[in-house]
Amino acid sequence: MNGVHDMGGMHGLGPVGPEPCEPVFHEPWEGRVFALRARTARWLRGRDMGSHRFELERIAAADYLRMSYYARWFTVLVDRLLRCGLIATRELERGAADAGRPQPTLLPPSAGDQVSGGRLDVALTPRFRPAQPVRARNMHPRGHTRLPRYARGKLGTVVRTHGIFALQDTDETGQRLGDYPQHVYTVRFTARELWGDQASDRDSVYVDLWEGYLEPA
Repeated sequence: MNGVHDMGGMHGLGPVGPEPCEPVFHEPWEGRVFALRARTARWLRGRDMGSHRFELERIAAADYLRMSYYARWFTVLVDRLLRCGLIATRELERGAADAGRPQPTLLPPSAGDQVSGGRLDVALTPRFRPAQPVRARNMHPRGHTRLPRYARGKLGTVVRTHGIFALQDTDETGQRLGDYPQHVYTVRFTARELWGDQASDRDSVYVDLWEGYLEPA
């Protein structure tokens, strides 16, 4: 989907300022948010909550830019817990469980929860090969995609194939598009192809892309 989250290659956001020796968490509460997401994951399975990443991308632009990384995580997590009834508004406000509410039950994973993120042992012939020119499709899905906006429609060259992985895209409701195994490639784009003559002719960007994002050049 197109949104403020897809910041790569966008003008007007200022330079990226890397932080030397950056800590894993800047504040103790960030670590607690990370732990909460890990601990609640099994309770959210099977409840048709959609993709966590898709919900992050749906945060209003003004809020998304205002929030820190883990503030966005916490916003999505709380919304999901409330929507599926695992917590009540009063419990959230009090910061304590309501002893009178029935205990939630664990549900079996839904089909969408079982899409693997690791390399798959599937026999599929790759459509592209190293050194082959390709073009990233100019696609604008309403769901989540791993094809960055700045690369769409641009000409690149396959550098490497990494094997077969399940497509991680979702539809416009945030539900994963099924377990579609595809080859994943590293594709090299010159900076000038991406951003024009004002870019350095010595720079390139390497992007890992699913086969369905590409077409022969």
